[in-house]
Amino acid sequence: MVKLILSNEKKITLKRGDKTITRSLLDYETNKAMYDFRGFKQVQDTVKEIKEVKVQDEKVVPLKPKRKKRKKNESINLVKE
Repeated sequence: MVKLILSNEKKITLKRGDKTITRSLLDYETNKAMYDFRGFKQVQDTVKEIKEVKVQDEKVVPLKPKRKKRKKNESINLVKE
């Protein structure tokens, strides 16, 4: 599986107390009310632009088939009365 990270994506830095997070500008604009509700404020007025394209290759391991469970036959009563 190959993951592509968008190039030229604008980033914004948000801060709440001593915690600093970086999110995409598109994500921030769509969820601005939630960020304000949780107390995050914009650190800077300028927006950084990332011009890199990162490609990450992941090795895919095939899964083993699940074992089938056998049901006990409840109709047979092995205990003699």
